[in-house]
Amino acid sequence: MEKLTRELLKKNSRESTGRAAGSYVKVGMSSCGIAAGAQKIFDLLKEEIGRAHPEVAVERCGCNGLCYAEPLVEVSIEGVPPVLYGQVTPDIAHRIVEEHLGDRRLLNDHIYAMAVKGTSAP
Repeated sequence: MEKLTRELLKKNSRESTGRAAGSYVKVGMSSCGIAAGAQKIFDLLKEEIGRAHPEVAVERCGCNGLCYAEPLVEVSIEGVPPVLYGQVTPDIAHRIVEEHLGDRRLLNDHIYAMAVKGTSAP
């Protein structure tokens, strides 16, 4: 039997899901997020990411306490610090797909929180 290592777990995760381990986009879908238009943002991201970046999971998540900044979108992909974008409009959602996921470039004007080296996602 092969020794279980972190590398083996990552490899198996990628093979079983077809996605890069740890690559995700989460949309805040609590009542405050939905009231601010998060469902429209989720649907748009699910469609565009599914087409352009199928290796990235698109998920719903609950409230994180920044109701004033809804809709919130958390993005975590390899090679870029995890960030939380706030007040995401359809235009910003398109830019997240093209610039953050595609070009690995942060949308600095829309970041509400960012993980610091050695910590997890915001």
